[in-house]
Amino acid sequence: MNISLDTSKAVQFLNAGAVEAYESKVKEAQNALENATCAGNDFLGWLHLPTEITEEFLNELQAVANTLREKCEVVVVAGIGGSYLGARAVIEALGNSFAWLVNDDKKNPNIVFAGNNIGEDYLAELTEYLKNKKFGVINISKSGTTTETALAFRLLKKQCEAQRGKEEAKEVIVAITDAKKGAARTCADKEGYKSFIIPDNVGGRFSVLTPVGLLPIAVAGFDIKALVKGAQDMEKATGVDVPFAENIAAQYAATRQALYTQAGKKIEIVCNFQPKLHFMAEWWKQLYGESEGKELKGIFPAACDFTTDLHSMGQWIQEGERSIFETVISIETPAKKLLFPHDDENLDGLNFLEGKRVDEVNKMAELGTRLAHVDGGVPNMRVSVPELNEYYLGQIIYFFEKACGISGLLMNVNPFNQPGVEAYKKNMFALLNKPGYEAESKAIQDRLANEK
Repeated sequence: MNISLDTSKAVQFLNAGAVEAYESKVKEAQNALENATCAGNDFLGWLHLPTEITEEFLNELQAVANTLREKCEVVVVAGIGGSYLGARAVIEALGNSFAWLVNDDKKNPNIVFAGNNIGEDYLAELTEYLKNKKFGVINISKSGTTTETALAFRLLKKQCEAQRGKEEAKEVIVAITDAKKGAARTCADKEGYKSFIIPDNVGGRFSVLTPVGLLPIAVAGFDIKALVKGAQDMEKATGVDVPFAENIAAQYAATRQALYTQAGKKIEIVCNFQPKLHFMAEWWKQLYGESEGKELKGIFPAACDFTTDLHSMGQWIQEGERSIFETVISIETPAKKLLFPHDDENLDGLNFLEGKRVDEVNKMAELGTRLAHVDGGVPNMRVSVPELNEYYLGQIIYFFEKACGISGLLMNVNPFNQPGVEAYKKNMFALLNKPGYEAESKAIQDRLANEK
């Protein structure tokens, strides 16, 4: 069984045949991806990555993960953007919501994240938390010079060596980096760290199914073979030979493009009614934002956690400017079962729910919300997921990746670069007086002086 897509509550906002009109353009985009004739064709390694992953490679990853699991109470994943969001999305989706607080399950180390911000309080609190703990580090950086990650790794490396000794630290620090060049590669070779390669032809936001995502997920105790199998099955289900009407990646890409170009919908809100999917939405936001937001084009990717955000953003979604559409990720069957109890006093008036599963209430909240939002003029798509496990998360990941590649090409942009990301870095380095940025530094100082 695969995840499924329902676009019926979206196409009703479009002219008849609007989605079908994209069939030939979608086919062109699919062929361009398959034949590597599209813009950014040197970053298409993700396209057939699931079916290229070998059993031996997964076993090698698992062996390193087992070493970290045996030797560490805590493992810090140091990375930013695509170097941590995919792993965090899967780990948060599958993990116990309160494991971070209680960690009663000593079989699995706590997984924490660093290198994704420059917050001094955050890093100081992290180093304090790690004191007197047996911790390891997975350092994820192609260059080794990305400021946020490099800063965090320097702190973590020093602390790990101080607490465990340099020799023992070598056994619990793993580098995921470039094959041959860069500061992280040089450091890994010099220190003797176990290392894995970030493929040259896979961009960060498409890297969940490389060691970037697979190693942290395995360390957390989850089945990376099942995750990859889900992605493999979705690769087949969204292949270029699958008819347009049956290909959910093609349908999703075409529907959102029709909403964007014909119905004036400039914002897509990915919603969930399962709190565990919060970071899956964060991963999705980067995937689509970095891929499509170019040349003054692109659907703005936003996310909401329902029902929580219905009590904050719900009013705007229901009655605000009609520039939005929603994609709901719906989990059909939760992993746990909890029945609503009887109360003799019934002060809250909820005895009518006695004996019902909490998820039944949640599902009616989901359906009621979709009906209300559609009635309020918000087109709505629904991604239905049978249950939340590694296999279906693998399907979700590849489905969104494949649809993103098609959608970006439909928008006539290069979905695989991110030139705009460098702008803030240049300014930051100039303001910090980094060597080599003298001219930029003077230009910024003159500008700031003139703005006073």
